[in-house]
Amino acid sequence: MKFRTKQAASMLLAAGFGCAAVGSAYAAESLQDVMKRRNLSQQDLLAASKTYVPTGKRDEFVAFSSGGQSGQVIVYGIPSMRILKYIGVFTPEPWQGYGFDESSKAVLAQGKIDGKDITWGDTHHPAMSETQGQYDGQFLFINDKANPRLAVIDLRDFETKQIVVNPIYKSEHGGAFVTPNTEYVIEAAQYATPLENKKFYPLEEFNEKYRGGVTYWKFDRKEGRIDPKKSFSVELPPYSQDLSDAGKGPSDGWSFTNSFCTERYVGGIEKGRPPYEAGCSAKDTDYMHVINWKKAAELVAAGRAKKINGHDVLMLDTSIKEGVVFLVPEPKSPHGVDVTPDGKFITVSGKLDTHVSVYSFEKIQAAIKAGKFESKDPYGLPVINMKDALHTQVQLGLGPLHTQYDAKPCVAYTSLYVDSQVAKWNYCEGKVLDKISVHYNIGHLMTMEGDSMDPKGRYLVALNKLSIDRFAPVGPLHPQNHQLIDISDDKMQLLYDMPLPLGEPHYVVAIEASKLKPGVRYKVGTDSRTDKKHAGAVRAGEEKTVRTGNKVEVFGTLIRSHITPETIEAEVGDEIIINLTNLERAQDETHGFAVSTYNVHASIEPGKTVQVKFKADKEGVYPYYCTEFCSALHLEMQGYLLVKPKGWKPTKTAMSAGTNYSEADYKAQLKKVVDTQAVIDSVVGYITGVNYKDFPDVVAMMDDAVDQLGKIKDAKAKADEAAGKKDWNNATLWTEQIWQYQVKAADLGLRAKTYLEQNGAKKAK
Repeated sequence: MKFRTKQAASMLLAAGFGCAAVGSAYAAESLQDVMKRRNLSQQDLLAASKTYVPTGKRDEFVAFSSGGQSGQVIVYGIPSMRILKYIGVFTPEPWQGYGFDESSKAVLAQGKIDGKDITWGDTHHPAMSETQGQYDGQFLFINDKANPRLAVIDLRDFETKQIVVNPIYKSEHGGAFVTPNTEYVIEAAQYATPLENKKFYPLEEFNEKYRGGVTYWKFDRKEGRIDPKKSFSVELPPYSQDLSDAGKGPSDGWSFTNSFCTERYVGGIEKGRPPYEAGCSAKDTDYMHVINWKKAAELVAAGRAKKINGHDVLMLDTSIKEGVVFLVPEPKSPHGVDVTPDGKFITVSGKLDTHVSVYSFEKIQAAIKAGKFESKDPYGLPVINMKDALHTQVQLGLGPLHTQYDAKPCVAYTSLYVDSQVAKWNYCEGKVLDKISVHYNIGHLMTMEGDSMDPKGRYLVALNKLSIDRFAPVGPLHPQNHQLIDISDDKMQLLYDMPLPLGEPHYVVAIEASKLKPGVRYKVGTDSRTDKKHAGAVRAGEEKTVRTGNKVEVFGTLIRSHITPETIEAEVGDEIIINLTNLERAQDETHGFAVSTYNVHASIEPGKTVQVKFKADKEGVYPYYCTEFCSALHLEMQGYLLVKPKGWKPTKTAMSAGTNYSEADYKAQLKKVVDTQAVIDSVVGYITGVNYKDFPDVVAMMDDAVDQLGKIKDAKAKADEAAGKKDWNNATLWTEQIWQYQVKAADLGLRAKTYLEQNGAKKAK
């Protein structure tokens, strides 16, 4: 590997020096000069070449990271490590208008608890939807640890569509994890509490009245939503449940959840008792919960569950009687229970142990079938002897946490928190293969599709809790550090440090970019949060303002470069409802909408309709405008909200003309229109002369351009009418509007032409 690394670096250097020698006219510095000036090594150069994604090229993988205390999801590319997007989930996200327009407010309102808005979240574990154990790129799920909630993100548009609140937990950590065909999304409780809402029991009754559990949220793929009515939970003892994983292949139908604090210790340093960290780590082992979720689902369907807070819960006594839940001792304070790609083994690491333990699903099933249990826990759950369930144990280092898998058979990677390292090891043979240091105190790690049945290998991301001296200092609060590691060879190679300054990203999943098929526009009039037609949608020419009592409702449109209507009139005390439809069909032609000082913002992507609602509680003049830089005349895409005092009457009836235009100005505008049309005709001639209909994006741009040109007829009629009356002001301005339509059409045409040239368009037959 060292030879190959040196050889590759030497080849790059040779190529660079050669280019510098023959191409000095093109660069002030040679590659050697840059390396010397920046104190870069050949290894640095090799790492840079492995992560560099040239202009116009795209990443191989797309990663979805929890945003920690931001309550959001962070999307970035691999290997470039470039941030692509933040997705608003549990907290408002202003750029996308999430939490400001009425539809996204309604999604956030699904996350209310006890009728109260929860304005922050602690996202932890994203999970990709799967088909037959493989990532399908359709949906993403993410949990909120602080306030036990789960969200559904539709990857057709990267928007949050649903939030569900867990009806029986007060905290959770073990979500989200999906079953192999996304039948259920698994969410485990963390800190035990009474399951009944608003029910108080003192800590002295912890053993009797407090409980944990695992929830199985039923996912309706057709609707793209969780169905709470078909979801259920399995009651568990008051251990602190932690992470989970679903079985696959031979272990499909089962799930595995680890735990800590099986001592059921209750602290109280203020009362002179030792703290939780002492009492919750006194034993050498905790328990892995082995749960037959398919059997549990059948029992719930048969009416064997108990309703708690209106939610189906399979109680402990039923689980014991029907053989649903079993326990296996595991190293204490584990953080990660990870099923191997073939579904035959489950790996568990204990933070206070130096080993990773590999359990055999076959051995676990043999013990269950034989009724071979070493004991029962205090609640009557059968406990399988650890030795009867183990395949092997491997000593890796200090603070092992989380395991992910490689495309290579039997190869796994485990994070070592205390050692600040990643260990590469073989779980079949039980031996360490390699180690690499990271910076610093790694928590989770992630390989490409590494928790599916078909890992891709290639890269690993270390999610480090501390960055200390890795980046320019920015005050006491440092960014997290995600480090990209090349795992394609026998020896791991550190490639890239990526500061992540939004919350504390906890876990990441990455999918092949080619599997993602997001749309670039909505069907005109779509409410993106419901995927249905918006009641406030209108087409061009249908815009209107309707007053009903003290309510003023606007049905408007947006298109480069104007908002219709450009004036909204109201009186103090009126309720203002503004519906806006983006009529654009061109890709990436998003418009925004903001009203000065009214805390109103919306992001309206092509085809989308949004609604904003507020009370006009103060008289005055309030500009509104498009917040997204959309065209050359973006700044002119404006209007005024006029909030009049009650009973106000106008004193003037005519608007001042502004600039006065002459007949010569009108004729100059006409010539500009003729010249521009010649450009348009030339571009259209090229486009229609090639197979443009084979390119959907170009077809959409052409539709948009034709729509722009279609508006000219009405504007020309008004210009001609004004010219006939020698009203050169209006004649000139309406002719200018014709030119604006032409410019927007030409812009689309030129973009389409460039696209076709770059993507190998051929002459039309």
